Amino acid sequence: MGNRYAFLEKQYIGRDYIRICIRLVMSAFCFAAYVYERDRDNTQDLFLVVGFGIIGVSIILLFMIQYKTMIEDKKIIIEGLWSARKVEIDLNTIKSVRKDTYSNYLFNNPVYNLHRKGSVRFYSSGKDAVVLTDRDGFEYFIGTQRPNEMYLVIKDQMKS
Repeated sequence: MGNRYAFLEKQYIGRDYIRICIRLVMSAFCFAAYVYERDRDNTQDLFLVVGFGIIGVSIILLFMIQYKTMIEDKKIIIEGLWSARKVEIDLNTIKSVRKDTYSNYLFNNPVYNLHRKGSVRFYSSGKDAVVLTDRDGFEYFIGTQRPNEMYLVIKDQMKS
C-alpha cells in the first residue's frame, strides 16, 4: 500500500535551534546561580528547581507538533495545534508557486495562520518556505524543512 498523502511534514514547536539555545542559556544561568548562592541562604534551591523546570519544558516542547502539512488530491491541508482551525488550500486556484526564504531576520516567531499584508503565514522553524500565489494575488507562505520536495510535489499536483 502506498502513502495516503503525496507529502506529509510535521513542524514542531521546540525544534527551533535559536529557541533551544536561549532556553539552555537560561537554565545554565539558573544552575550557575545555584552553585554561586550555595552558602548564602535558603532561596538557592529555587534556582535549581527553575533550571530543571526550563529543561523539562524544553523536552516537552521538542515533541509538541505546531502544525502538519499534508498534500493530497490537489489540496494542501494544514492542521494546527489543538483548537486551531484546519486550513485547506485548493491547488486549482493557485497561479504560481516558488521557493523562497521565509524571512531575512535571525529570530522569527512561530506562527500559524497569520494574516499579514495580503498574505497568510505558517512557520515553525528553519529559514525556507514555499510561497503560493492565488489568482487574486494573495500569497501563502508555508515554512518547511524540505522545500525542494514540497515544491516538486505541489508542481506535480498542479499538473495532474
